[in-house]
Amino acid sequence: MNGSNGEERVVHEVAMVVPKRALEEEGDCVEFLVTELKKRGMVVDRVVGLADEFLKVAAPLETLGNAAEELHIRKPTRLGIDLPFEMQGSEAFIRQPDGSLFSWFERFRCYQHLIYGIQMKLDGREFCWVAGESLLRRLESEGVIKQMFPLHDEFKRKELLQTWALNWWNFTNQPIDQIYSYFGAKIGVYFSFLGMYTQWLIFPALLGFIVQMVDFGSLQFLALPIFFVSTILWAALFLQFWKRKNAALLARWQINCLVGPSQGYRFLGMEWSSLPFPKELIKNLGNERSKEKEAYQRYEWFAYRKRFRNDVLVIMSIICLQLPFELAYAHIFEIITSDIIKYVLTAIYLLIIQYLTRLGGKVSVKLINREINESVEYRANSLIYKVFGLYFMQTYIGIFYHVLLHRNFMTLRQVLIQRLIISQVFWTLMDGSLPYLKYSYRKYRARTKKKMEDGSSTGKIQIASRVEKEYFKPTYSASIGVELEDGLFDDSLELALQFGMIMMFACAFPLAFALAAVSNVMEIRTNALKLLVTLRRPLPRAAATIGAWLNIWQFLVVMSICTNSVLLVCLYDQEGKWKIEPGLAAILIMEHVLLLLKFGLSRLVPEEPAWVRASRVKNVTQAQDMYCKQLLRSISGELASLTKPEQEQQQDYERF
Repeated sequence: MNGSNGEERVVHEVAMVVPKRALEEEGDCVEFLVTELKKRGMVVDRVVGLADEFLKVAAPLETLGNAAEELHIRKPTRLGIDLPFEMQGSEAFIRQPDGSLFSWFERFRCYQHLIYGIQMKLDGREFCWVAGESLLRRLESEGVIKQMFPLHDEFKRKELLQTWALNWWNFTNQPIDQIYSYFGAKIGVYFSFLGMYTQWLIFPALLGFIVQMVDFGSLQFLALPIFFVSTILWAALFLQFWKRKNAALLARWQINCLVGPSQGYRFLGMEWSSLPFPKELIKNLGNERSKEKEAYQRYEWFAYRKRFRNDVLVIMSIICLQLPFELAYAHIFEIITSDIIKYVLTAIYLLIIQYLTRLGGKVSVKLINREINESVEYRANSLIYKVFGLYFMQTYIGIFYHVLLHRNFMTLRQVLIQRLIISQVFWTLMDGSLPYLKYSYRKYRARTKKKMEDGSSTGKIQIASRVEKEYFKPTYSASIGVELEDGLFDDSLELALQFGMIMMFACAFPLAFALAAVSNVMEIRTNALKLLVTLRRPLPRAAATIGAWLNIWQFLVVMSICTNSVLLVCLYDQEGKWKIEPGLAAILIMEHVLLLLKFGLSRLVPEEPAWVRASRVKNVTQAQDMYCKQLLRSISGELASLTKPEQEQQQDYERF
């Protein structure tokens, strides 16, 4: 179900895969599933493929509305208050930017509720059914249903291809509202961040080009410090203004922090009941204040201790296992004279590192599973911090080696150019070629299997149905921690590593900002094509910020202040005596001033625009007024129902 300008249209948004073998053995179960889906108001279309049959499912607006009402999905109303959805009062709820009543995340939740909510009511021949068991989950466990996956909406997909993926003339301008409506808040926020970052790169790119190409004569020694100060201030302002834009996006998409008496604290779907406190603590809440406080504090510090232990294990593993390997690569790179061999060595190094990092990622996931985190997003953030530590070491330790040990700026500049070029080529191949190769291989296997079943070796077998083509496409999954993250993990990691590279070594290679700007313009279009053409439609996620990545970018800005100060010291202290002369002292003072400015800008520039803050305060005030009036009515009703002696007793109690 999608809408445009208030008009609703029924679209098949979910598909289930049924092997033909399962249809022969358990056809009655599949027929029962289809019947139950139709009884619940859904539209089911059966499509026969080469080796499987597909059940395409669509839900009209009324069916989705009833499911949302059963799930008690809270939605913003025109009064500025978020209330549980009711189908009868649907006109009071604010619609999405594309005109539909529900977001893609809400629709997918409703589909899951409708499909997985079908319970067993019959006995099977091959295995015993349990009364009240979810039919689809049982069919999945028995192999009757392979999987359920979201489908692309062809109309909207083609529209996004024209206005976004293939529209190169717009450079960094993107239809963010359409991206949010189609893919969800998480992907919409990421592309908004990527577009804003690329736009802001224009200033340091032009400044870096001037510093790199123009000879300032006697003032040349001031060019790099001025460029260094400008880039740090630029980065700090960019991150602060991104917070403002993110807040504006959430306000425009009606994604709010909600506080209500019936739900405690809730943000983006996380409620009090979902917090990972033991059930006995929740059960005894408020009985004995002192014991309750002590129990919660003990549990809180136990969770911190577990996370701290895992972080120490990861850090020690990086130092003991990865550091020697990185230093060995940096040393070999320094002694090799041939540029071609250096490029080959870097490519081999990147392949080995990919395997080692995936191994480290698997270990990190196992450690995270032993931690106590509040939600899946918190677990995902913990994974991001741990895996970024691995990538930080492998990406930058070799460069630090060239800076501190050899102090060879020509070699350092060469390393940066090679890393930027090779990493860009590597990520482009991974993003574009790998999904297409997987898709082609799956189609080839299906065709070959069909030919073997038919016993014919000639003739070309065509895949006619769109749903089967969607099934053969790879999922938008992360290379590490698939159960916690999706493909945004790899895209965000690539962007963070690029930012660290150009910022931490800005004084060594100012032209890197221009290369990054060109790379990001291409990245926007290639990522869009990847999501719309070569991959399945991603599962929606509730998170509406870039999460842990923002803290990582803040960390990289602080690191860049330190590393560029060291670069300037190495550059101006040619003799290597490290004396605190006026020039070196000025660099140290400049470092401390920049650190103060970086943290000071976070106070000077508000994180929310004034209109967002005013709207939020207005909504909270209206919610409080409504809850107070409702509470007064309920109290008045209770007092009216009391007998006269009970009313006198209540008045005496209030006077006391």
